[in-house]
Amino acid sequence: MEDKSLIIKFLVQIAESLTKTNLDLLKLKAISKSADAVSSIVQKIIVFTAVIVLITLLNIGLALWIGELVGKLYFGFFIVAAFYVLVVLVLHYIPGIVKSPVNNALILKLLNNKKDEKELS
Repeated sequence: MEDKSLIIKFLVQIAESLTKTNLDLLKLKAISKSADAVSSIVQKIIVFTAVIVLITLLNIGLALWIGELVGKLYFGFFIVAAFYVLVVLVLHYIPGIVKSPVNNALILKLLNNKKDEKELS
């Protein structure tokens, strides 16, 4: 009878150890996912900021150049602004231009992440 109780105690200890190990593994996976998400967001913010500065400087230069060609500097800014109004109107009235590629990219990214998770398991 004592052998059975020892075996049961041993099995309980193994189950506790396995549960603690699984909990630690889940914590580490959560930390890894969080760190990956935060670093990805920070990287995208930095790149986005650099792109915005670049586009702003290019637009100012383009507006000054067009204004010089036309004869009045402020006409260059009006022409560049009119171009952006056209871009906004096209994007507003034809939403599939942006929505479809973004949806497809997001779905591919999510599917690839799920595939990576299956490989790790």
